[in-house]
Amino acid sequence: MKNLPEILTKENYKKIKFKVSKTQHLLIKASINGVRGNFILDTGASTSCVGLESISLFELKATKSKTKAAGAGATDMNTQIAKNNRIQIGNWKNNSFNLVIFDLSHVNLALTQHKAKAVHGIIGADILIAGEGIIDYFNKYLYLLK
Repeated sequence: MKNLPEILTKENYKKIKFKVSKTQHLLIKASINGVRGNFILDTGASTSCVGLESISLFELKATKSKTKAAGAGATDMNTQIAKNNRIQIGNWKNNSFNLVIFDLSHVNLALTQHKAKAVHGIIGADILIAGEGIIDYFNKYLYLLK
């Protein structure tokens, strides 16, 4: 739909460019607590997350969690949670967002084995739902409402 960007802009959606990696993942830049990082945009991920190695980078206040994570070939992974973070994707912002923290080394290993760049985390369905997200695969834009 060629006029999709025009329609969504009129409806107050924020347009954010994404790239497609060599592994066919959707890659997007986002800032957490004012620090920019690289993320996979994943509609199949229920919650947005950050890797354990990025706790200090994004100035996260991590606390223990009883929730176990699973995905991308790994299961029963221990998690932490960081509450009330500022997240910005393009011009879209949320100033009170919770993030799951767990070991993403298996994801980054798979990416680097295919000569793709490692990521700091994953933008999941929680952000897509909060921002009433629409993905324009043809033009490579994510639209979030706010």
